[in-house]
Amino acid sequence: MPSIPPPGSVTICEINRDLITADAISDARAQETYGKVIGVVFSPVAFDKENLSPPGLEDVGDHERIDGEVRWSRGGLSAVVEKVGVAVKRIFRPNDVHLLPEVNLQGVCWHQHKRVLAFISGSNQVTVRDYEDSEGKEVSILESDSQRGVNLVDWRPNGGRTLSVACKGGICLWAASYPGNPASVRYGAAPFVGTISRGTGVRWTLVDFLKSENDEDITALSCSSFTIWDVSRGLGTPIRRGLGGISVLKWSPTGDYFFAAKFDGTFYLWETDTWTSAPWSSSSGFATGAAWDPDGRVILVAFSESSTLGSIHFAAKPPSLDAHLLPVDLPEVTSSPVSQRIEKIAWDGSGERLAVSFKDGDGPYRGLIAIYDVRRTPLVSASLIGFIRGPGDNPKALSFSFHDKFKQGPLLSVCWSTGFCCTYPLLFRSHVIP
Repeated sequence: MPSIPPPGSVTICEINRDLITADAISDARAQETYGKVIGVVFSPVAFDKENLSPPGLEDVGDHERIDGEVRWSRGGLSAVVEKVGVAVKRIFRPNDVHLLPEVNLQGVCWHQHKRVLAFISGSNQVTVRDYEDSEGKEVSILESDSQRGVNLVDWRPNGGRTLSVACKGGICLWAASYPGNPASVRYGAAPFVGTISRGTGVRWTLVDFLKSENDEDITALSCSSFTIWDVSRGLGTPIRRGLGGISVLKWSPTGDYFFAAKFDGTFYLWETDTWTSAPWSSSSGFATGAAWDPDGRVILVAFSESSTLGSIHFAAKPPSLDAHLLPVDLPEVTSSPVSQRIEKIAWDGSGERLAVSFKDGDGPYRGLIAIYDVRRTPLVSASLIGFIRGPGDNPKALSFSFHDKFKQGPLLSVCWSTGFCCTYPLLFRSHVIP
C-alpha cells in the first residue's frame, strides 16, 4: 500500500511512480522538482472559494430548474446539449433531486493543443490561465450578464481558442481576440456580445449565446432530450429516444460513439453513423462518471454504489454496438480505510494514468485523489501509485481533468475546495526523466 501524504503537506508531482510532496505550495520547489526537467512551472491559480455555489439541493429550492449538458463534438461544428423539457420540481422524484450533486461535472478543462486552462471560479464566472504567456501570471476572468449559474466548461476541438460555458438559460461561447484579428461574432448574436472585466494580453469576447427554452439550467443532467447544435447557424436539432433522466453523457475521442447513462441504473451506447443505440443496465447504482480510452474502444464507468469501475470493451469496429462489460477492481481501496464509493474519475489521453476520488473518506484519507497506473491489454487493469493531497485545511477535489497533449506526460489539474486550482505533472516516461 503506497504511503499517505501527511495532513498539512501538499503534492507537487509524480516522478516514476513516486508522488513528491512538500510542506507548502512553492514555485521554487516545483522548479527544483520538475520544472528543470520539462522547462515550465505550473503555478497554482487562486480563486475566491466563497463565490462558488456547487450544485445541490440548495440550488433547486422551491423554484423551477431545468438541467442538461454541453459537449463539443469531434469536428467542432456542433455542440451536444442535454436539456429537460419541464421543470425539475414537476418531473424529478424527491430521490432524483437528492442525487443531483453526485454527478461529476466538468468544472476544469485544458485546451486540447495549448497550455491554456479554464475552470469555474465562481457562480457566474470562469477563469482562464494561459501558461504559454511568459510575461506574467495574471488570469482572465470571463463574466457576462448572460452567464449565470455556471455549471461546466469545454474547449472547442480544432477551433482555436473558443470556450463553451454551460449555465442557466443556455450556453455562452467565448472566443479570444488578438490585435488586428478580432473574434468573429455570429450574425444576429450582437446583443450577446461582451468582454471580460480584467485580464492580460488577449481580449475575450462573448461571440454567441445558445439560449435554451424557458430559461433552462444547463448542467450534466437531462430529463427528456439532448440537442445537436449547429454553432455556425445557432440552430439545434433535438434527439429524444431513450434519453430521459440522463446523469452522464460522454463522446468517444473518435466521435464514433457516445455514452448516455440514466438515474435508474440503465445506460445506452450510441453509434453516431446511423444514430442507433443499445441499452444496458447496472445493479450498482447509476453512472456518476465515465471516461474513454484514447482509441475510443473502451470506456470506464463509475457507479454510485460501487468501489469497482466497469469497463465496456467494443468487440468490433464502429458502428458495431457489440460490447462486453467487465469489472475493474481497485483492490488497494477495497482493503483500505478509504471510503469505498467512487466519486469522480478522469483518464488521461495516453490511457496510462487514472485519477479517482472517493466519497467522504475518514481521517488522513479525507479529500485525497488516488492515482493509478493503467494497463489496457489484454483487459483494463489498474494498480495504485499513491495519493494527491491538495493545499489548505481539509481540501476536497471539486473537479479535476487531464491535459492529454502535453508531450512530457499527463498534466492533472484539480480545483480544490480551499480556493486553489493546482496542476500536477505526472512524469513517468523513461525518455523524459534523467
